[in-house]
Amino acid sequence: MGKSAKMPKKKCCVDKPRCGRCPLRALAEGTLPPGYTVKKRRLVKADKADVVLAKSTRKAA
Repeated sequence: MGKSAKMPKKKCCVDKPRCGRCPLRALAEGTLPPGYTVKKRRLVKADKADVVLAKSTRKAA
């Protein structure tokens, strides 16, 4: 039977060397689960990472 990989932690603990479940390490190795990415050392859903805030899209009048 194969080993099931654990999900990366939700937030990086900034330890050196990186722990085995670090989201930054998983991003660098390409082992993040599909649909996830890392923003500001936190594991987030990829669809929420690309959301643009409404305030930043307004034009100056």
